Amino acid sequence: MNKIYLIGSLRNPQVPKLANELRNLGYTVFDDWFAAGEIADDAWRDYEQDRGHNFREALKGYAANHVFDFDMHHLNESTIGILLLPAGKSGHLELGYLIGRGCKSYIVYPEEPERFDVMYLMADAVFGSEAELLEYLRLALDKSS
Repeated sequence: MNKIYLIGSLRNPQVPKLANELRNLGYTVFDDWFAAGEIADDAWRDYEQDRGHNFREALKGYAANHVFDFDMHHLNESTIGILLLPAGKSGHLELGYLIGRGCKSYIVYPEEPERFDVMYLMADAVFGSEAELLEYLRLALDKSS
């Protein structure tokens, strides 16, 4: 069974909604990272700065490595990556990692991008809406049955 790693922003309430739609199609979806909440990265930064740590020092800490290992475990188990925009640097790194592993990769941009980027051609497909992605994946499931 294909496992999808759904990538997006902690501040995007569409992430769990899209995850549920993908599950309704029959896919296994990893989106548990979303449970950390929209201020997780800011709270981690503030905590580390309060301890006198800069960014590089914080990256060496237990919290950073624990979260990193958690995410990497699921990235390594996944066969499909979906990047739901808007997303930040981490999301793009995650999708790039999955592309490098040879996984199917898709990008969904619900709004016309402010800046165009040709490197999105690395993905297997780019969709202008969640509905387009879901229809594409529905058809892919039908073909594999």
